[in-house]
Amino acid sequence: MQPKTVSDAGGESLPASSRFSLSVRVYYEDTDAGGVVYYANYLKFCERTRTEWLRALGVAQHALLDEQGVGFVVRSVQADYRAPARLDDALEVSARIASRRRASLVFDHEIRRGGELLFTAQVLVACVDMRRMKPAALPASLHALLESPA
Repeated sequence: MQPKTVSDAGGESLPASSRFSLSVRVYYEDTDAGGVVYYANYLKFCERTRTEWLRALGVAQHALLDEQGVGFVVRSVQADYRAPARLDDALEVSARIASRRRASLVFDHEIRRGGELLFTAQVLVACVDMRRMKPAALPASLHALLESPA
């Protein structure tokens, strides 16, 4: 069986633990009265990217919840807002696993407009038994995908 891979913006095949990118357009609803992306929406863009990364790996979050009773929650965020994104901007939002533990993943995120770096964040995501709201080990199926070489 071929190891699971995801595609980056260039269409190359990458290992599951490599950088994953998602294109996002800034809509009116994403901005404040000045046409600048509202600060919390950068975190929403990062969340979408992590979700699409899982989907590209063939991992359905609803199945993890229904079948294994686990979900992912953000435990902490460290963010750096470098330059504003504006209405109608085309952004590239990327995620890369910086580190992994038994029950958590740390993601490094970048948001760029063309070559310009607008935002960076490090997000600690914990795997949680949703019934007990206690830490749970990453599902074996996800762990295996992350271990797979390219």
